Amino acid sequence: MSAYVIVDVDVQDPVRYEDYRRIAAPTVMAHGGRYIVRGGAVERLEGEWEPGRIVVLEFPTVEQARAWWSSDDYAPGKTLRQETATTQMILVEGV
Repeated sequence: MSAYVIVDVDVQDPVRYEDYRRIAAPTVMAHGGRYIVRGGAVERLEGEWEPGRIVVLEFPTVEQARAWWSSDDYAPGKTLRQETATTQMILVEGV
C-alpha cells in the first residue's frame, strides 16, 4: 500500500535549502520514492492553516518511507534541512 510523506516547509535560508534539495532527491529515489508535489502555488480552501512550501513524497510502502527518513544516506540532508528550514512532517498510509 502506498505511503505519503507530507511536509510543510518554512525556509529560512533559501541558498542552503537549495543544497538540501540536491542532497535529498537522490535519497528519495534510492528508497523507491518520488516527488508528487515540490513547492508550487498553495490555496487554502478551509480553516486557518497558512502553509509555507508544500512537499509530498510517495513511497510504495510505509516501511520504505520510514527507511528513507531514518537512513544513513538521508541523515546529512535531514540535518541540513533542520538548519535551514522549519518543517512539519507527517507520514500517511494511502488507500
